[in-house]
Order: sequence, then structure tokens, then C-alpha cells
Amino acid sequence: MGSTDVSSESTTEAEGALGVDMNLEVVTLPVADVDRAKAFYEGLGWRMDIDLVVSDDVRTVQFTPPHSGCSIQLGKGGTTAEPGSAQGMILVVDDIDAARDDLISRGAEVSEVQEARPPGFDSPGRSYFARASFSDPDGNAWQLQEITTRLPGREWED
Repeated sequence: MGSTDVSSESTTEAEGALGVDMNLEVVTLPVADVDRAKAFYEGLGWRMDIDLVVSDDVRTVQFTPPHSGCSIQLGKGGTTAEPGSAQGMILVVDDIDAARDDLISRGAEVSEVQEARPPGFDSPGRSYFARASFSDPDGNAWQLQEITTRLPGREWED
């Protein structure tokens, strides 16, 4: 039977009080038809980073939305999740009306902009509260969310 060595040394500067820096860089989307999904995301104007065919059973296609720090991967052999089961992914935009119009012009079916303000939130404007939604051909669901001013505490302080 092994033991775990627990050190009493202080954390390194990189770890600090917040923990080790981590960046969410890729989200995997389950799709039924790789080429259909590829055409959809290309049509949105997202940058295609790679289309890597490893074998008949393994293929990875990666896209990045404009100016995003996080990409999506789709393909086959990368996930056992059911096609269309990725839900609630949020794309933050400065101007939801312009983003919605752009997506519609590229062939996406985007809902009307809805504003939902929780009780007690009296902040001016619609930052955080304006949303619209769309889905890819498999039903993976996306939301646009307008954020023009971050709420206090919503940015990392080093």
C-alpha cells in the first residue's frame, strides 16, 4: 500500500492564491456528419485551423470563432457523446444585433434577441441580459450574449 507525500512548502508563484493558470482552448462538439458540420462552421466565417484525417475512424476538424481564445473540434473518433448534445455554449459579443445580422447573412437561423433581467439587477443597458440563440445542423446549441461592460469581479486580477 502506497502513501501520499503531503508537503508543507508554500505554493509556487505560478500557482499562487488563485491556483495554476488555465486556459479553456478547445471544446469538442459531437456531430453526425463531419463534412456537413465543417461546411456550416466555414459558412459562419470561422477560421478553420486543421482538418486532420488520421484514419477511416479518426478525423479532427478545428475551427475558431473570430478573435476567440477558444476553438471547437468536431470529427469522428474523438467523443462518444451523441451528436447535438453540446448545449449552452455562449459566444460573447459587443453588439448582439450586428452579430445576429452577420450570422443570418451567413445562413444561420438565429432567434430574435431576448432580454431577460433577473429581479434586483438595476444596471443600465442590456450588457449580460441580451441573448439570441442558434444551432448547428446536428442541434449543438449556441447563444450569443451581449457584454459591453463587465460586472465587478468578472475579470482576473493578477
